[in-house]
Amino acid sequence: MVVDSTLRLYLFSFLSISSFIILLLSSSHAQVQALKYCDKNADYSVKVSGVKILPNPVVRGEPFTFKIAAYTDEPIQSGDLIYEISFVGVEAPPAIFHHDLCEESSCPVSAGNFLLIHTELLPSYTPPGTYNVKLTFKDQNDKQLSCIIFPFKIGAGSSVSAI
Repeated sequence: MVVDSTLRLYLFSFLSISSFIILLLSSSHAQVQALKYCDKNADYSVKVSGVKILPNPVVRGEPFTFKIAAYTDEPIQSGDLIYEISFVGVEAPPAIFHHDLCEESSCPVSAGNFLLIHTELLPSYTPPGTYNVKLTFKDQNDKQLSCIIFPFKIGAGSSVSAI
């Protein structure tokens, strides 16, 4: 019966590894791969480790969420998040949205890892395509803590039907 237990161990290992790979692949569609800092030489006090966009691509006329994983060495009492959204390939001023840090994370933000969660609703007439988001993170004294740029896509589909 050694063969039977070896076969079971092999099958268990195979299924575990397969499940892990499937989970990794299925969750990676929401992970933004092209995250970059605005100034690659700056020593930002808030380090961003990743951005997830759900759903990805964004659906016009339906809410979507940015989940931004970050780290800080020191607590942050309060601050502002400035989102500048521009349509890739179009020379026009970006749409600018100001949000209070305490609306997107618990304040004060403790030293260590934290998560910013921003949910937005795009109008159904928003043009599909690729957009860039420039996110500037400032503290209560207007000191820049971080600045990142990442792309996101708005799909051609919409949950709003024309009559």
